[in-house]
Amino acid sequence: MTEPTTAAEAGLMACEQCGLVVPLAPSTRCPRCGATIHPRRPASLSRSWALLIAAIILYIPANLLPIMQTTSLFGTSRDTIMGGVVYFWHSGSPGLAVLIFSVSILIPMLKMIILGILALTVQFGWPLDRHHCAHLYHVIEFVGRWSMLDVFVVALMVGLVRFRSLAVIEAGPGAIAFGAVVALTMVATRSFDPRLIWDTAHRAPG
Repeated sequence: MTEPTTAAEAGLMACEQCGLVVPLAPSTRCPRCGATIHPRRPASLSRSWALLIAAIILYIPANLLPIMQTTSLFGTSRDTIMGGVVYFWHSGSPGLAVLIFSVSILIPMLKMIILGILALTVQFGWPLDRHHCAHLYHVIEFVGRWSMLDVFVVALMVGLVRFRSLAVIEAGPGAIAFGAVVALTMVATRSFDPRLIWDTAHRAPG
C-alpha cells in the first residue's frame, strides 16, 4: 500500500490561521487572512527544547519551596504542594488531596515527559507510532490549561480568608515557580510543530 503523501511532498502548505492551502515556499503571506505562512514553524524544535528544559529546572523549586504561607496567632507555617496534599488527605478530604496531587504534580510531570518523548522522536526518528504521537500531542495541548488549578485554589483560599486578625494566607515562592512551570510547558507545547511528527514517519513503521 502506498504511503500517503504529505502536503509538503505535494508542494503545498497550509495557513495555520485560516487553513488556506497555498504553494510551498520558504515564507509567504496568506492571501486570505494576511498571516505569515511557513512550511514548518521556524526553529520549532529548538524553542520547544529550550522552554521544556527551563520548565524541568523550575519544576524542582516549584515542589520544594512553600506554595502557601499561613500566619496566625500561633505562628507562621509554610506548606509545599506535597505538604498540602498530605494535609488534605489526613484531614478527611482525600478527594481534594488527589485532585491537587494530580493537577499540581502528576499532570505537569507527565506533560513534560510526553513532550520530551515527542521532541526526541522528531529529533532522532524513534520508531513510535505516529498516530499515537499525534494523539498524545493533542491531549497535552488540551489538558495544559488545567494545570493552573492548584494556583487558582491558593488564590481562592487567600480571597476567602476573612478573619485576617486570626490568620493570613499568602501565596509562597513555590506558587511563582509552579506558575512559571505551567506557563513554560504551555508555550513549549504551542511552539512544538506537530507536523514534524509526520516528517519523520518514513524513518519509523506506522
